[in-house]
Amino acid sequence: MENYNELINKQKTFFNTGKTKDIEFRLEALQKLRSAIKKHENDLLKALKDDLNKSEFDAYITEIGVLLEEIRFTLKHLRSWAKPEKVRTPLTHIGSRSFILSDPYGVALIISPWNYPFQLAIAPLIGAIAAGNCAIIKPSELTPRTSELLAQIIAETFPSEYISAVLGGVETSQALLNERVDYIFFTGSVQVGKVIMEAASKNLTPVTLELGGKSPCVVHEDANIKLAAKRIAWGKFINAGQTCVAPDYLYIHKNIKREFLTELQKAIVELYGELPLENDDYTHIVSKKHYDRLCSFLNNGDLFLGGKTRERELVIEPTVLTNITWQDPVMEDEIFGPILPVLEYSSLPEIIEGIHEHPNPLALYLFTEDRKVQEEILHHITFGGGCINDTVYHLASPHLPFGGVGNSGTGSYHGKASFDTFSHKKSILKQTNTFDIPFRYPNMKNGLKRIKLFLK
Repeated sequence: MENYNELINKQKTFFNTGKTKDIEFRLEALQKLRSAIKKHENDLLKALKDDLNKSEFDAYITEIGVLLEEIRFTLKHLRSWAKPEKVRTPLTHIGSRSFILSDPYGVALIISPWNYPFQLAIAPLIGAIAAGNCAIIKPSELTPRTSELLAQIIAETFPSEYISAVLGGVETSQALLNERVDYIFFTGSVQVGKVIMEAASKNLTPVTLELGGKSPCVVHEDANIKLAAKRIAWGKFINAGQTCVAPDYLYIHKNIKREFLTELQKAIVELYGELPLENDDYTHIVSKKHYDRLCSFLNNGDLFLGGKTRERELVIEPTVLTNITWQDPVMEDEIFGPILPVLEYSSLPEIIEGIHEHPNPLALYLFTEDRKVQEEILHHITFGGGCINDTVYHLASPHLPFGGVGNSGTGSYHGKASFDTFSHKKSILKQTNTFDIPFRYPNMKNGLKRIKLFLK
């Protein structure tokens, strides 16, 4: 197991020079990153095609375009984010001024997953740079072409004492976690997230965990059925369902179930064709292990649509399963693949009770025009974030913090939330020397009596 102590110490030494805290330095670094992404756009499209068979359209909108927009937004707002935040001072502190400084942590370790191997490595890096940190990225070994290209881009763009990418498998992640870094940002499974948090606890290192879970999608009886079906098909089957916020299962009102499933079938055919296995732009499953796990769910409930597979290319058709219950294996953990189980309901309490019996989901999607239904679901169910009358789209807004709650993660990022995540909020009170408040001292006559007048 390699020792990364030298690399981390080199970054800490560079951080201590104070260069990364300079706003102009940060802005220049972000501009360099944007230029590097644009320069290697075609290389990235090819690498993502090699690793996951991502289409040029999917790869650009989910891995490249979204990052360019995130950098643009950060460049526009960074100066204002980094300014000291003035806050009010209470009467008990008369004569003083109060403000909050956003201070970088130091060396940030970013461990990224395979499902969006470029975007989920670079998106947190944007926040780390904006906040003034150094960073080490550990990309996934399951997408080797993209990870190798990512490492190449980082090496070409930044000195290793500032930002570095380290390639390798689980043992590399373990070696990095054994070192003392200043912040850990992890995106991946709940199981690995627990390992990350345990490792971080040894040095009391602050962490952000972007995990997952079973994200429900509720289709109420007043929904726009045709549009809901299309948006759900898009959100579920983009990247072959290998998206942490993909609708994991459907709750459909029993009165519209048959009509909705008919429209869902049409939408899937419209997006992926009559023969998805023959579609050259349909994303493949990342590994044989994940493929086998997904195939084991195909006999759960009744097969309404899809179900065909091709082991040679590790590809599974968009599949819809009906007559599913919470006791079926497909409902135990996050599916993370192109399989959509369908449950039906007749009243909202059924949904709320069913979701409450399981860990908090990362996302929730609700299709309805009824404001009372919207309020009841939003106010009674705890989840990371989501959409009303859409799926996944909230992820693309830099104005909305993205993150989980409980089992689905801790902390958030995107836009200013990324800057805040990689910044320690340093509280400062600047006291006057013009006068002194005497009753704060224990030798002041009637000091306690005066203090009680203020502190009621």
